Amino acid sequence: MKVGILHSLIRKDEKYLLEEFGKRPNVDLVMIDDREIQFVLGKDKYDYDVVIERSINHSRALHAIKLFENAGVKCVNNSSVATICGDKLLTSVQLDKYNVAQPELRIAFTEESALQAIEAMGYPVVLKPAVGSWGRLLSKINDRDSAESILEHKTVLGTYHHSIFYIQKYIEKKGRDIRSFVVGEDCIGAIYRESEHWITNTARGAKAVNCKVTPEIADLSLAAASAVGGGVLAIDLFENDGQLMVNEVNYTMEFKNSISTTGVNIPGHIVDYVLKIGAGG
Repeated sequence: MKVGILHSLIRKDEKYLLEEFGKRPNVDLVMIDDREIQFVLGKDKYDYDVVIERSINHSRALHAIKLFENAGVKCVNNSSVATICGDKLLTSVQLDKYNVAQPELRIAFTEESALQAIEAMGYPVVLKPAVGSWGRLLSKINDRDSAESILEHKTVLGTYHHSIFYIQKYIEKKGRDIRSFVVGEDCIGAIYRESEHWITNTARGAKAVNCKVTPEIADLSLAAASAVGGGVLAIDLFENDGQLMVNEVNYTMEFKNSISTTGVNIPGHIVDYVLKIGAGG
C-alpha cells in the first residue's frame, strides 16, 4: 500500500507515526511537504492509496486535502471533517444539530451586537476566533469595561480572525479539562489537562495526567466525532457540575504528550485506521 504523509515541520507526533508505519509490512511511505507541493487542477494523477494529513497550517491542510480528493485520493481526515473542525462555529453548528452538549454560545458580527450578546449572556464569557488553535487569541471577559476594550481592539484589527464574534459562556473548569482521543469507532484514551491558568492547552504549559475513559466520556466523545464526520479526532471536554460538555473538536490532533500518560499506543491506532481506509475500509 502506498501512503502519503502531508506535512510541514516534522514534529515528535509525526516521528511517532513514521516509526509505526515502519513496523507495518508492505507499506510504501511517501513524504509530501506542503511547502513544496504544487497542484495542477484537473490534471493531477496520484497512485497513493491514502494520504494522512499532518500539516500545521490549517489553510494548506484543508486545500491540499480537497485537491487530493479531487484527484481521487482518500484522505485522513477528509476535507469535510477538516472544514468543519477548522472552524469553531461550524463545529458548534454540527454539535447543536446532533444534540451534543456544549456551552452556551452566541454569535455576532459587529462590535455593538457583540456587546449586547455578552451582556445578555452574563459575565464572564470567553471570546474566541472562529479559526485558530493552541489557545491563541482567546479572551476571558469579566466585565463591561473589558468587553468594550477587547471588542474595540478586535474591530480595529479587522482581520478575518477578528471579524466574527464567537462568544462562549465561561465554564469554571476548576483547574482542568479533558482531552479524549477518537480513532474510527473507538475512544482509545483520554487525559486531564491541568493548569492554574484558565487556558488549559498543553501547548500553553498545562500538565497532562491520565484520565480513565468512563462510559460517559466515551459516549460523548464518539457523539461529537460522529457529528463532525468521524475519523481521527481529539475532543476537548468540560466538566460542568457533573455534566460533561464538548468545547472543541480537533482534526489534526497532537498526541506526543499523551502516549506515556495514557499508556495507549495512539500512533499505532492511527496508523491502523489509515491503512484500513487505504484498503477500502
